[in-house]
Amino acid sequence: MKKQGVKAASLLLTLMMLVAMLAACSGGGSSGNGGTAAPADPPKLTGTSEEKPDNGPAGIDTSKEVELQFYMLGDAPKDIAIIQDEINKMAKEDLNATVKFNYTSWTDWDQKYKLLLGSGQQVDLIFTAEWTQYQSYAKRGAFQPLDELVPKAAPELYEFVPKDMWEAVKIDDKIYTVPATYKEYVTNGFVWREDLREKYNLPKPVDIATFEQYLDGIKKNEPNMVPLSMNSDVKGNLMDVFRSINAKPIGATPYGIGIDYENPGEVYSYWGSEEHKQDLTTMKRWQDNGYMVKNVLAVKDTLQDQITSGKAAALLGDNPTRFNDTLIKVQAAHPDWKLAYHPFPLTNGIATPVHPIHNGFAVPASSKNAERALAFYEKMVTDKRYNLLTQYGIEGKNYEVVDGYYKMIGDGNSNGFPREGMNGWAWRNPEYMLFDKNYDGVKAIFDELDKIQVPDKFTGFAEDYSSYQAERAALEQVEKQYLFPLNAGLVGNIDEGLNTFMEKAKQAGLDKIQEEYKKQWLQYVSEQGIK
Repeated sequence: MKKQGVKAASLLLTLMMLVAMLAACSGGGSSGNGGTAAPADPPKLTGTSEEKPDNGPAGIDTSKEVELQFYMLGDAPKDIAIIQDEINKMAKEDLNATVKFNYTSWTDWDQKYKLLLGSGQQVDLIFTAEWTQYQSYAKRGAFQPLDELVPKAAPELYEFVPKDMWEAVKIDDKIYTVPATYKEYVTNGFVWREDLREKYNLPKPVDIATFEQYLDGIKKNEPNMVPLSMNSDVKGNLMDVFRSINAKPIGATPYGIGIDYENPGEVYSYWGSEEHKQDLTTMKRWQDNGYMVKNVLAVKDTLQDQITSGKAAALLGDNPTRFNDTLIKVQAAHPDWKLAYHPFPLTNGIATPVHPIHNGFAVPASSKNAERALAFYEKMVTDKRYNLLTQYGIEGKNYEVVDGYYKMIGDGNSNGFPREGMNGWAWRNPEYMLFDKNYDGVKAIFDELDKIQVPDKFTGFAEDYSSYQAERAALEQVEKQYLFPLNAGLVGNIDEGLNTFMEKAKQAGLDKIQEEYKKQWLQYVSEQGIK
């Protein structure tokens, strides 16, 4: 019996040594995430010589830790560092990655955006939309094609986005951005202080005439308040919005080109036209009447902040969702105030649901971490922990859920992460979204717009400005120097000011730009069968 026990012990020791040798040969003494394998771990017999981390997504190598550079537009919320730390705890464990959330601020964001994509700076994920010129940047090779990368690195995300949306964001038959899936309307609408309208018996703004009457009433009755919230972006926030209610354009077309929604095959020069002159006359009247501040071209505050702080009484235009965000802040800080909203489509009849291109994220050509970036973005969209944290902050600190509704804790000043505080419109997931009670009103607006919705005739167009890039850059400077003051109503003689601008614009190459753009647009209209 004693001899058999010795033999058994000897056999057991031999087997243990063999297992240890196999473990050393198989894993090299190290686990896939860079740490030393625990002695008790069994050997992993995989089909490859290089192991992946236990928790890494199938198909991509996560053995090397990386820091992802993530770029959003706008201004970061105060609690962004706290949110980033919480996200990184999960991302390190899930993907062996950390992320740095970067923001451009809203001041000259377009120049910063251009620099990010043109300088070769390391950027792994960046926001895209038609208003950031996604189509043109994609056409010029600023982003990496995602057709093969997404199914490999983010298969759950690939299945989550409907196939028709993947098709809708293609440029030259390639996917360059991950589209958002939440259906909404981002059409503009008048925003105003309803409590003041009621107090002074002013008309409800439904068109330019009634909006101007409201501004005039505020000027006469509230001398310490600016009637119209406006900032230095007098192109995007003033003239483009003004034209979207005062005319029927297909969208905010560049280079002074005019295209009417109902006649998309007719392209004309809006700049220098009688129509343009009349619009500038309105802007000068608004400036002369004191509806805008004199130093508007130096104002960097957001339009919404001027409303919530009580500096201004109205916005020329905002979309329903952002109006609701402003409303939440106003109600939290000033429960005695009222805000109201009138969507432009109820006046001009043009209600286009948001195009899949409108909110997205792309992997720039400069990224060396494309697979990991997409795997991380998949977490942002499809993992409830990541999604809720980056959309609403920390429950109990930044928000609470009451009767199924989102409720901000504190107010706009004390709360460091308001609803969608990261400007995370692109990674909204309808399955996880939290809405405040006021959002029932937004949904009601969407229901109204659903009844009159029309196709988006503009967003799928991809401009190629390679043949006039130099002229385009020169024209941009001419706009800022000569057109922006006209837009702001600061030029005394409109005829002389407009003539000077047109002269300088033509010297910069305006005719060449408009002609080439027109040719591309008409080709697009013909190919798409747009009427």
